[in-house]
Amino acid sequence: MNKKYTIKFKYGAEVITSSEIENDFYRLEVESTDDRYSVTLVPKKNFEMVDFYAEMPFTFKKGDKFFGAGYQSWTKSKEWTEDEIMPGTIKLSNISEYTKDIARKTSDEWIVKYSYKPGEFHSHCYTYIMSGSNVKLWGSLSEKTGYTIFKVKMKENKFYFTKDLLGKVVSEPLKIFDIVYFEGDYEEVFDKYFGMWKMPETRFGMMSGYTSWYNYFQNITEDIIIRDLNGLDPYKDQVNIFQIDDGYETFIGDWLDPNPAKFPKGMKYIADEIHKKGYKAGIWLAPFNCQKISRMAKEHPDWLIKHENGKPMVGCIAWGGAYTFDIYNEEVREYLRHVFDVVLNEWGYDMVKLDFLYSQCIKPRHGKSRGEIMCDAMEFLRECVGDKLFLGCGVPMGPAMGICDACRISCDVDLTYKGKFYSRIQVSNEMLNARSAINNSIFRRHMNGRVWMNDPDVFFLRKNNLKFTDEQKYLLGKINNLCGNVLFVSDNAGDYDSVASTLVKKFFNKTDEKIITAEYLNKSDIKLVTEKDGKRETFIFNIDKGEILSDKSWKKYFV
Repeated sequence: MNKKYTIKFKYGAEVITSSEIENDFYRLEVESTDDRYSVTLVPKKNFEMVDFYAEMPFTFKKGDKFFGAGYQSWTKSKEWTEDEIMPGTIKLSNISEYTKDIARKTSDEWIVKYSYKPGEFHSHCYTYIMSGSNVKLWGSLSEKTGYTIFKVKMKENKFYFTKDLLGKVVSEPLKIFDIVYFEGDYEEVFDKYFGMWKMPETRFGMMSGYTSWYNYFQNITEDIIIRDLNGLDPYKDQVNIFQIDDGYETFIGDWLDPNPAKFPKGMKYIADEIHKKGYKAGIWLAPFNCQKISRMAKEHPDWLIKHENGKPMVGCIAWGGAYTFDIYNEEVREYLRHVFDVVLNEWGYDMVKLDFLYSQCIKPRHGKSRGEIMCDAMEFLRECVGDKLFLGCGVPMGPAMGICDACRISCDVDLTYKGKFYSRIQVSNEMLNARSAINNSIFRRHMNGRVWMNDPDVFFLRKNNLKFTDEQKYLLGKINNLCGNVLFVSDNAGDYDSVASTLVKKFFNKTDEKIITAEYLNKSDIKLVTEKDGKRETFIFNIDKGEILSDKSWKKYFV
């Protein structure tokens, strides 16, 4: 199809917008076949990019669905229809620059403008348009020059290929798009697309076990961890990993300073105890972040990403706000290499869960675009992790592909099924609750076993410190098992009754059941058609309430 180009760039103090294929500043080299499309910008002068997009006509039919792949691990991903509106942050968050910054910190609203109009959607790295069982998929093969974002205005029959190049200084030929196109059924197009990426072999693997976060949060201690480790003994045939989450460190950023009051024997002792059980040992870090009160922030203020006014940039709102290390500072790189060397080789951990990674690329800098920065960051982390397991979290999806062995594909679940009150008023597309996690698990299921091991976050079976019905617990466990290969609980399994004992074994064992189709019947009800041993079944549930509507067979476990 013919495409109309718009290029916006800064030359000195002047901002220039052009739709020309060639002029005094640049030349576009376009290659297009039935299944591949590329654009290379060849500069004649040095300039700084602001925006680039290609517009093409596309005829949308009634009932077509556009898949919006979310920006990062936690961002909502689903199939949208022309009468729906893609929500961003609520208007209330715009009352001040501070509240706007807080609400949008984890989102793509730094990159993409939401129109809040029916039928106007966007998707990161890849997308598809579904007409009945026919799927047309477009996907980027590299985000190393910047984020590829697909946009549609379905009511106007318009389709855009865009590239987030803000801040990119162009001085040599720049491949802007490298996009492939496939048409077929759902499984076929994803086999072809993801088959073109170089993925780690561990994408075919599975991890089942424990993570400490969703019972104690930062309030973990050596005694709690050892108790919960021992609590898994009755299920050791189903468990292969045990992960320590946030709370072992004194402060975020001071990764080699375990809290001596909470972990007096140190973190190597914990890894050794996990290994004695025959499990892999996992540990959490937010490698790019440091609390304002951390030793690293105080001793090395020059390591931090800064605003134009010289003040450190807050990269995430957790822990009362945390700064972000700049990976282009060689001392930062040396520090992080040392951290990983100690954690993986001296302490002996087999897997690292690396979180809040998006914070590295909020701000374009050093003549690089956000996507370029994130790709550099992920390649650096892979170098640090070596051949150990890398579970990504809070990470933009495109730059994580081909790097992570496993990846969170949903937001955090919460201890209440519907989440906190601010989740329900849609502060952003990344707010934590089981409803959003279930949605993402279903609509990102195509990544599982193709790109990495999907981590849909934990499921719960305990009775204490939790506000889930038995039905909601069963639903979350079933969806996680269907859509993910990282199957974790945060419960002290030593407290399980006979019902929980039966279900944890069920959900830790990956099912052979496959989702054939998934769709929203209305705003709240989801219909899955699954297949196992050649037999198809229909599973319908209300995602808002966590109620299973198709049958009540789940009840047999709770009698």
